[in-house]
Amino acid sequence: MDTVSLNLASLTLADLESWLDNASFAVLFVTMLAYWGGLAFENVKILPVIGGAGMAIGNLCLAALLTARWIEGGYFPLSNLYESLFFIAWGITAMHFVAERMSGSRWVGAVTSPVAMGISAFAALTLPDAMQVSEPLVPALKSNWLMMHVSVMLLSYSALMVGALIAIAFLIVTRGQAVELKGSSVGTGGFRNRKYQLKKAEPVSPQPTVSTEKMTLSSSGGTAVLEAPAMLTTAVITTANAGVKTEPKTPATVLSPQRLTLADTLDNISYRIIGLGFPLLTIGIIAGAVWANEAWGSYWSWDPKETWALITWLVFAAYLHARITKGWQGRRPAILAASGFVVVWICYLGVNLLGKGLHSYGWFF
Repeated sequence: MDTVSLNLASLTLADLESWLDNASFAVLFVTMLAYWGGLAFENVKILPVIGGAGMAIGNLCLAALLTARWIEGGYFPLSNLYESLFFIAWGITAMHFVAERMSGSRWVGAVTSPVAMGISAFAALTLPDAMQVSEPLVPALKSNWLMMHVSVMLLSYSALMVGALIAIAFLIVTRGQAVELKGSSVGTGGFRNRKYQLKKAEPVSPQPTVSTEKMTLSSSGGTAVLEAPAMLTTAVITTANAGVKTEPKTPATVLSPQRLTLADTLDNISYRIIGLGFPLLTIGIIAGAVWANEAWGSYWSWDPKETWALITWLVFAAYLHARITKGWQGRRPAILAASGFVVVWICYLGVNLLGKGLHSYGWFF
């Protein structure tokens, strides 16, 4: 009788997990549409509200799913690819609220919601059923380091992805523009301090320039030479003596203050979120080295996952170094952060595709 009761309880949890993973995908899909609609129709104020509510519901669905897996398996749910994918999706939705609260921009949700939705869809609809079942831990994972190392690493991936996605949003907002930000790297607000310019790359039509002409006035007391302005309205000026043709310089057009403020905000929020994820990545790598020494007798073995974790660390270390010591802002660090988004995915999922190494518990070939 007790066995039957346990089987019914297990079936109930399994059904709940199946419902929650599909619900998280559906909610995040609607959330994505709401945020994108908010960008397309800025006058419709209800769409960002729907997007924020959808992100909150999606976050709760993912948290409930992970909790159900924890209860069912009896261990923190990070043992396979299915569980880790949903944990990263939950981390992205959580970091979304941090970034959106700091920025207040619809662009944050517009770039984070499709990624969270895509991860949920991949885990719920693409992975085979055998990989979605909660199974006993392999011996190497039966350690308290599972929660300490893996959870911190996945949270760092989530934060770095969100920071990189906001950098990609910055590149989209400033596309086709010659960007020069001169505000503080820690986000004091370059536009508010009038310390940066965001200009169009294309020149506009020539504007009149002012030159001077000398006029000589004679009187009984002597001769006076005055300089009077003369307005030049032609695009090409021919000098009288040398016959040299020169074109007047034309000023570039500065974008609207709203676009300038948005670019400044995205640049600063991307920097701050990456600044949050980088220490987590560092702590996770150190914790992993300690765990590796306990399990395999070596702190570092150049396993593919370890190597790519180091590459990820170096990419974002270069980003922060450029921001803090070199004063980089604008498109150059944003491109570096966007490349970091690809590197994170290679480290997390690309290495698993090989099915090799000591960290290949989540491969699916």
